[in-house]
Amino acid sequence: MLILLIFLDQIIKIYIKTHFKLGQSFKIFNWFKLIFNENPGIGYGFNLKYGYLEKLIISIIRIILIINLKFFYKKNCKISICLFLAGAISNLIDCLFYGIIFNKGVRFINHYWNFYEGISNIFYKKGYSFFLCGCVVDMFYVKLLKIKMPNYIPIFRNVELKFFNVLFNLADLFIIMGMVLPRLDLNQRPPD
Repeated sequence: MLILLIFLDQIIKIYIKTHFKLGQSFKIFNWFKLIFNENPGIGYGFNLKYGYLEKLIISIIRIILIINLKFFYKKNCKISICLFLAGAISNLIDCLFYGIIFNKGVRFINHYWNFYEGISNIFYKKGYSFFLCGCVVDMFYVKLLKIKMPNYIPIFRNVELKFFNVLFNLADLFIIMGMVLPRLDLNQRPPD
């Protein structure tokens, strides 16, 4: 199951990266879109702004955490550990290899992450980055709640509040499910 989940996430990411321009979107429902983005930082777009040094440190930490989780997985083969491990490994694959197998990607130049134009090609002669420094591909956008504040509220006048306003990928969803499932005790019966 672990290999299947990783494969599924990677197929979706590779398709999006080789068929969408960065920032391109495709509406599926009013509340659900595909929007292609590359995340050079940590999960959900959190970025410390240190460039490739940050990428190297994050990638090494991810490898250490996955190795430790893999030992736990061998001892306790549960669905939640499998989901968490699949998501972590798949996002790590992006970091390890996408910089060397794709010709275009978000790059750190002159103290800023720089975006690119066009569609990326896979297995190109030269990658956009180097080993451990690829960007994670995100594509899912779900708009669960959007509220525009009224004019009569002084501080929040005309402010739009959006709940769950992030881009994520299937691997991120696996990680979240892996964290939430152990907290759900499905065998617990409600009190009489």
